Amino acid sequence: MILRLESVNVRYGPIPALVDVAMEVRRGEIVCLLGGNASGKSTTMKTIIGAVRVRTGNIWYEGQNICSWTTSKRVRAGIAIVPEARRIFPRLTVLENLMLGAFTRTDKEGVAEDLERVTDLFPRLRERQRQRGGTLSGGEQQMLAMARALMSRPRFLCMDEPSMGLAPVLVEQQFEEIQRIRGRGITVFVVEQNATMALAVADRGYVLQSGRVVLSGTAQELLDNPQMKRAYLGV
Repeated sequence: MILRLESVNVRYGPIPALVDVAMEVRRGEIVCLLGGNASGKSTTMKTIIGAVRVRTGNIWYEGQNICSWTTSKRVRAGIAIVPEARRIFPRLTVLENLMLGAFTRTDKEGVAEDLERVTDLFPRLRERQRQRGGTLSGGEQQMLAMARALMSRPRFLCMDEPSMGLAPVLVEQQFEEIQRIRGRGITVFVVEQNATMALAVADRGYVLQSGRVVLSGTAQELLDNPQMKRAYLGV
């Protein structure tokens, strides 16, 4: 088990955002977290990376309780995020954006090796290394956000709404890239509204509603679930 949330509660002032959330991610899996707007998906992601504090409950990462850890300590421990809406630095070059992903690292040779690996994974970024990030297309910016996260050499990669704002053909490409990342031994946790695409590549999934886990199971179990079909799959 690489990550476990145990009865996690989060509040924004008096408003409950997560209520007794429990979920597990096993090493090497793709696990998706589904739900509508304001369901608590992004709050869950922010809680895992340390941007939001747990009120009660525990988060275990590789056997350690990380609730008191800073975000930078979590990154150094192997957790990385591809944020919602990409959040690249538009005035910096592609190469500069990539190198920012390695800001916690001191192993210069390893960083150089990983730069080769991520540009092999995303050849278009190699072609555009000197180009400013803001001049890239939406799909290319998403590639850059993913590659930047990989530069920290993560063991656990969080992805927040990777299909947001992308054309359908690019969404399919995006999820193919997620599978390739898993093929490199990285565990992937995907927060996503596009349930059909997410479940097509995931091993397992959870569904949030009003901050509570209302459904969980293997990807096939969720695809076959009548409640899931009505609420999220448009069937």
